[in-house]
Amino acid sequence: MWLQRLSLLNFKNYEEAELKFSKTVNAFTGNNGAGKTNLLDAIHYLSLCKSYFNPIDTQQIRQGADFFMVQGTFDLKAKDETIACSLKRNQKKQFKRNKKEYQRLADHIGLFPLVMISPYDVSIVIEGSEERRKFMDNAISQTDRKYLDELIQYNKVLSNRNALLRQIAQIGKYDPTLLEIFDEQLVNSGAVIYQKRRSFMERFTEIFNQHYSFLSEDAEQVSLVYNSPLHQDSLTNLLLKNVEKDRILERTTVGIHKDDLVFTIHGMPLKKFGSQGQQKSFLIALKLAQYTYLKQENGFEPLLLLDDIFDKLDDLRTRKLMQKVSDHDFGQIFITDTSRTRIQTIFDEIGEEVLIFDVNQGKVVSS
Repeated sequence: MWLQRLSLLNFKNYEEAELKFSKTVNAFTGNNGAGKTNLLDAIHYLSLCKSYFNPIDTQQIRQGADFFMVQGTFDLKAKDETIACSLKRNQKKQFKRNKKEYQRLADHIGLFPLVMISPYDVSIVIEGSEERRKFMDNAISQTDRKYLDELIQYNKVLSNRNALLRQIAQIGKYDPTLLEIFDEQLVNSGAVIYQKRRSFMERFTEIFNQHYSFLSEDAEQVSLVYNSPLHQDSLTNLLLKNVEKDRILERTTVGIHKDDLVFTIHGMPLKKFGSQGQQKSFLIALKLAQYTYLKQENGFEPLLLLDDIFDKLDDLRTRKLMQKVSDHDFGQIFITDTSRTRIQTIFDEIGEEVLIFDVNQGKVVSS
């Protein structure tokens, strides 16, 4: 699979842009703020129906405009597929495949898989468990439609159960019947999600270790562990044991929405004891492992988007990373960097061709 063409109208700082890509490596170079990352985000929209950086769709509309449109043509198994995403202010987002609109955006997820590596990924290390669950969910959802459906259902029931707990606290009357119905629904979806996360992590951890070992040349000992309340007890029992606590706090305190990933380096928390370079290496290994997993599950290469990845990586790890992503295990790659010379030098050294686009204040020129 590869992206042949991309067109933008009123998307972020682009009034209009038309780009044709190489099947291998494409690089966007220019000063900070020129719009390089916005091009990656447009590609992310085409694959995953949303921005990688900002969940508010209307904020992607160029200032002074009333709508945005992103359209791309993919070569998927030797067949052209046209994907279009558009949004007018105060209207519902439209998402179309070959001019036919999706009834559910979830039906698009996984058809055109993608992995993004960005400086924003540091939130996976330093922020709360929600960011790490999102990482797991993103990886699994792009290969397993049932997982995404169960996740949507679980979150819907969780929201309803929390609303009921707040209502119970407000009116002071507790009828366990409705709570039991929500509990049963949570258990049904939660059990599926938990088992799929366990199976995913069993495979994923091994892949991750291989990528980190390659990037660091075994310089550090790191670990990645899946932690869940369901390791200790069933969700049915956990909900029963914590019902009074839930009523006091007015929210559901146990469940797969409390799952986490534990990152360590030399047995210590990566967040506190890993350098910026080590944290970045860890994150890149996570994303490369996600790429490998998606490729194995789908049977073809996802898109790989690398946003400003050279910052805080030493020369060894930069060289190892470029060696890794330019080998035949990877398909189409998009890279952003402030230095055109650095990009050209790196790919000259490893003997790979790269199509470079110069980006300047919403204008793009290939050369």
